[in-house]
Amino acid sequence: MTPALLEIPVVLKTVLLLTASNVFMTFAWYAHLKHLNDRPWWIAALASWGIALFEYLLQVPANRIGHHELSLAQLKILQEAITLTVFVPFVVFYMQQPLKLDYLWAGLCILGAVYFIFRSP
Repeated sequence: MTPALLEIPVVLKTVLLLTASNVFMTFAWYAHLKHLNDRPWWIAALASWGIALFEYLLQVPANRIGHHELSLAQLKILQEAITLTVFVPFVVFYMQQPLKLDYLWAGLCILGAVYFIFRSP
């Protein structure tokens, strides 16, 4: 690794890798609804598995790196917060669905979970 990459804090590396993996995950889970809706489910599943491989290639190292400083619970809640952060723009811009106030309420609930899981060492 390059020296600059080693200087990035563990939590930031984890967040960046989890965010990138979550983009792949979101596409793997939901993009077939837009593009393969007229195809048999198994074609959508194979396409999703192909995309999900890239998600795992980022998610597994993210959790291994993050586990040096974060607990499993912190990693999980961090992943959930990132999931919602990636999902909302995906739904609005890619799937072209309306932005709902419920996304705000869900986000506030997730922020509460982040607060409680990270408040004590």
